[in-house]
Amino acid sequence: MSKGANLPVDVPSVRVEISWSERGGGPDVDVSALLLTAAGKVRDDADFVFYNQPRHASGAVTHLGKRTAAGVTTDTVEVDLRSLESSVARVELCASADGGTFGQVAALTLRLLDAGSLAELARFEMRGETETAFIGGELYLRAGQWKFRAVGQGYASGLAGLATDFGISVDEEPAGTAADPAATAVRMPPPPSAPPLTASTPAASTAASPPPPVGGRLTKGEERLPADMRKRLTLRKEQVAVSLRKSGAAGVSARVVLVLDASGSMSFLYSGGVVADVVERMAAVAAELDDDGEMQAWTFASDPARLPDLRLGELPEWLRLHVRVGEMSLFRRSKKPRKGLQPGQVDMRSVGIQNEEQKVIAQVRDYVRANPAAVPTLVLFFSDGGVHRDAAIEKELRAAAEEPVFWQFVGLGRSNYGVLERFDTLPGRRVDNVGFFAVDDIRTVPDQELYDRLLSEFPSWLTAAGQAGIL
Repeated sequence: MSKGANLPVDVPSVRVEISWSERGGGPDVDVSALLLTAAGKVRDDADFVFYNQPRHASGAVTHLGKRTAAGVTTDTVEVDLRSLESSVARVELCASADGGTFGQVAALTLRLLDAGSLAELARFEMRGETETAFIGGELYLRAGQWKFRAVGQGYASGLAGLATDFGISVDEEPAGTAADPAATAVRMPPPPSAPPLTASTPAASTAASPPPPVGGRLTKGEERLPADMRKRLTLRKEQVAVSLRKSGAAGVSARVVLVLDASGSMSFLYSGGVVADVVERMAAVAAELDDDGEMQAWTFASDPARLPDLRLGELPEWLRLHVRVGEMSLFRRSKKPRKGLQPGQVDMRSVGIQNEEQKVIAQVRDYVRANPAAVPTLVLFFSDGGVHRDAAIEKELRAAAEEPVFWQFVGLGRSNYGVLERFDTLPGRRVDNVGFFAVDDIRTVPDQELYDRLLSEFPSWLTAAGQAGIL
């Protein structure tokens, strides 16, 4: 095919292979796909399929990976046209060069194959110069018929230029903080329906709360907090106690574990200060239930990462250092440690951007087994949806039903919570060890209502787990 040519695609599933000849010192090439709407934009970060997010949630697009033979490397993406969601009108087939330009890549070729028979449908030979990102071709829907077009469009501006064209916000690191372009942060814009978020937006709960009670138990480290934060904590601890009294669990103790979704679609919740506010509100739960003033914490996306324990007296600094997301480059990988990390900080590039809840669930379970406690464990798990590993998540949580842990999941406004929404009705467990609810905008939920919902199922689990001999 020549550049700009197109042809109809009459098979239900295709493979797109991009191959090149290896040269000593040449760049590494990575192939990816972007699922676009009729407006030519991605819907969210899940519409990228690439080496670190190899399967779209719909199952329609899969990155199959690289193979090398006789000096030729091939990277492959498979697209099941029948499984593409109705809102997807185009699939862009892209490549990026890591460590050089496409002018240094020899014999760059795109082949379109019938995924069933592996018969070749089209071949497009490309040549680059100064480009570091390339659109090889695209599958597009026209009058109900899928077609393929040979594009051959390069971007000398690399990731930033390509990403901007398809609706992604690209934030460069401040000068002197990144080792190379691999540290470029890719941040998805908020969904169109989301309200504007600003770091200065006050939580509705603060205005709606009654004045703090006089007295109350002082939690370890609380006296070191700034006065305004200490005042909020005192009030919120009392509201947590009220929620526990309502459900017949006054005075109960528990180890509290916090889990924070750091996938790409969470970016605007982090940048808007929403996640930081959630962490501060959850610190009150830990302060009321566990008097050692500490809370274990994890973050996760494609992979989990243990965060330093949140000690109540260090809350402002903990929020500054560890409530972070969006340092993962979608098109480039780097094994070099990120420059400028402070002690205890996680290199968020290693966490990735995809939703893999089952991995962090397994890691928290391992921690609880390795560190038995005299009290039960309450896991507060925050995510904005995009759950797609239903079978793996169900397997972990079913096994966890025999452990002294209650898993409280909270959805932060998006959708597709998968098996988490169905867990209350899943049979085959001696006790129901999972709670779930979702809110459109957690900032608008008053503290008392949030704690009521957060702790509504925990007391009944305590009773059932005790009767079953789990506690």
